[in-house]
Amino acid sequence: MPATTVTIKQKKPVTLSVLSGTTLLDAVRTAGISLDSPCNGNGTCGKCRIRILEGETQTGKLDALKPEDAAKGLTLACQNIVTGPVTIEIPEKTRVTGKMRITDISEKEKKTLSLVRKERIREGMTPREIYHTQDLDLPHPDLGDNLSDDERFRRGFRKATGLEADISITTLRFLPDILRTSDFNVRAIYRDNGNGRAKILYVAGGDGPMPIYGLAVDIGTTSVAALIIDMTTSKVISKASTGNTQASYGADVINRIVYAEKPGGLIRLRKEIVENTISPLIRTLIRETGILPENIVSAAIAGNTTMTHLFLGVSPEHLRREPYIPAVTHVPELMGYQTKLPINPAADVWIAPSVASYVGGDITAGVFAVPIWKEEEFSMLIDLGTNGEIVFGNSDFLMTCACSAGPAFEGGEIDCGSRAVPGAIEAITISDDYEPSFRTIMDEAPVSICGSGIIDLICELKKTGIIDGRGKISRDLNSDRISFDEYGIGRYMIASPDLPGSLAEKDVYITEVDIDNFIKAKGAVYSAIATLLRSMDLPVEVVSAIYIAGGIGTNINIRNAIRLGMLPDIPEETYYYIGNSSVQGAYLALTLNEGKAKTEEIAHNMTYIELSADPAYMDDFLSACFIPHTDRSLFPSSDI
Repeated sequence: MPATTVTIKQKKPVTLSVLSGTTLLDAVRTAGISLDSPCNGNGTCGKCRIRILEGETQTGKLDALKPEDAAKGLTLACQNIVTGPVTIEIPEKTRVTGKMRITDISEKEKKTLSLVRKERIREGMTPREIYHTQDLDLPHPDLGDNLSDDERFRRGFRKATGLEADISITTLRFLPDILRTSDFNVRAIYRDNGNGRAKILYVAGGDGPMPIYGLAVDIGTTSVAALIIDMTTSKVISKASTGNTQASYGADVINRIVYAEKPGGLIRLRKEIVENTISPLIRTLIRETGILPENIVSAAIAGNTTMTHLFLGVSPEHLRREPYIPAVTHVPELMGYQTKLPINPAADVWIAPSVASYVGGDITAGVFAVPIWKEEEFSMLIDLGTNGEIVFGNSDFLMTCACSAGPAFEGGEIDCGSRAVPGAIEAITISDDYEPSFRTIMDEAPVSICGSGIIDLICELKKTGIIDGRGKISRDLNSDRISFDEYGIGRYMIASPDLPGSLAEKDVYITEVDIDNFIKAKGAVYSAIATLLRSMDLPVEVVSAIYIAGGIGTNINIRNAIRLGMLPDIPEETYYYIGNSSVQGAYLALTLNEGKAKTEEIAHNMTYIELSADPAYMDDFLSACFIPHTDRSLFPSSDI
């Protein structure tokens, strides 16, 4: 096919050469710009909106494009094929960027991490104290003492510590200049390997303190979270989160696996997670805390199986094909330079082990952070992310499964949905006259609605009769908040700048399509729980504790989740919301000597159940796709 050009109008315009027949979505991706495309170019999400300024294209189906967007001259990048030179403009809200959220770790989070770590130490685990610093005042070389720089360092280090020094090639490259600029008075960070040898991680001038830090990372499909930890005190000094910019290649792991199979797709997805998501997150943390990359000498990374493959640059293609086999579950410990992250090149980097295609290191790390694996009583971990993963068991066994819940719990596939960010509606009630009252994160003006808010909202919509058990909005109600588009799709308006006294700068609403996506997500979770318990021939009443984890929001209303038929109808005091259990497990792995080995042991002891192989699972799922459930007897306490 002949080549042509695509020009992207922006502050610094970009013009690239592409083959005729290329979609504008692929052209924009080639330019290194990430567009919001949850459906990965299938034309079903209506998110990859762009404006064609000049030129002509061959346009496909635009059914998913909203009429109001079409009226603004927008079209879908995935449905426009380049046939000649074309100039386009990309609205800012169409671009996907990893918006950073740097926050002080809350007292509640500090307390949780500290209590869990103290509990593990009380049970016999030991604090990790393998990183040390050593000052060295080395003799200057002369014609009578002509040892090489590395031997001079090794000799001085051996004399001071009694250990043999292993120096990486990265350190050797800088050692001559460091020795001379510091007048041979240096300080070394090293790891005591316990066998008479020490791994030299960093050498610098001996003046001033040289703190030692660790990095704990959770790689989620929708978002990424990280902690910076002072390795001498085990205290968390900063935390941050950001959106996973791979979202422009699909909201779920299946779409990303499909994209990874395309020429250059795997390389591009690895670049997105390493260079465009995690690295900027680390650099922001470094800048905010004033530490140096070289001082980050240890890292623990936990992610679902697909994210782990993409982070490593290992093809995940067989994860989506029966019999759904990962390429790797247990990754050998890496060095910093092998990850391409902005940390010490010689840093120890541990990847939490996966169990199966859809139960990854985020779950094994999460299980380590809760007492499922060590208690005699039965308990359960439910991680509500883009996939819903469930672990059930006790000290004798651990059973696990995963369901394709979709990203609804983190605001994905919801028009006004988002992660739990400032301004996101996290709790809401609706009065009898259909008027909402809500609370936003950090009390900022409403910009979106996060997972916990979506649960409250749909529960309130059902309670007030605005929707029925299928999630359909009633046509018989008289309220300015309710409207229907030309296709008959209903919408409930939560906040709008057009409403009197509103602080909102844009419309925040929910549609019947959003509600349907949520009902499918909650149905997938409940049916997975039911299938897992049925496989053990156990009733839900045997469960003594259920730990809820994930990015659904910090204030999930358990009562409302039960009323909707999302969680089993057992006493509320059985439930505990624990937040990001994955990053908690990574923190424990960094700060306890036995942490990594115990997580590996947990992974080995987990038995995975493939839900698609259970003939009753689909029936369970369809029955659960109703509010609260088609079998009302399962939810006797639900009053909606």
